[in-house]
Amino acid sequence: MSAVAASAATALDLIAHADPELVRTVALSFMVSGTACFAAAWLGVPAGAWLAAAQFPGRRALLLVLDTLLALPSVVAGLVVYLLLSRSGPLGSWGILFTPTAMVIAQTILVLPVVAALARQVVADGLAEGGEQLRALGAGPAMRAALMLVHARWAVVTLLLVAFGRAVSEVGAVMIVGGNIAGVTRVMTTSIALETSKGDLPLALALGLVLLSLVALLNVVVALVPRSPGLAGATWR
Repeated sequence: MSAVAASAATALDLIAHADPELVRTVALSFMVSGTACFAAAWLGVPAGAWLAAAQFPGRRALLLVLDTLLALPSVVAGLVVYLLLSRSGPLGSWGILFTPTAMVIAQTILVLPVVAALARQVVADGLAEGGEQLRALGAGPAMRAALMLVHARWAVVTLLLVAFGRAVSEVGAVMIVGGNIAGVTRVMTTSIALETSKGDLPLALALGLVLLSLVALLNVVVALVPRSPGLAGATWR
């Protein structure tokens, strides 16, 4: 049996027997990315809806900034959080660098622009179809945005799943602010990178299979979510 086949067999055995380290790493990944997506949704969905419904000076500039942040590299997000939380940084007194909390903050910053931009597109598409009717009925910007979010709720579910997939599959930000400490801040992506560099292919393959299965499951769920015009043909602007 070749080395690759042997490693794959061992990886499947680790998954089948719920290896403790594997389970701990996967659980931490879910906790960090899930919390980050919840925070990003709490901030980004209302912000994106407001950007779609409101008109104010500087709106175009703000949209340009949001579009730019969509391409924010994960390592840059990690670097910004590291500088803020390091001992010499303005938030160094918090003492949360190299903890899951720092990782949540970094991933929140990373996925927040995605959530806000998609939520803005959802509401903008809805308002293009029925916004004038709501305006004629006396609904203000906040009410129109809220009604569009309710109307396109399945599109909102889809964008949150997209954000979670973005968070759980990134490696740069959590590596920088988490330090990849075993049993403390080691998540699936950072563990795969470390185990591969060490030559421990079975654990890296097992985590890779779990991560790929998770991404595939998210894609299936997104495909099964009832279609909404909110995300159809999204153009970000």
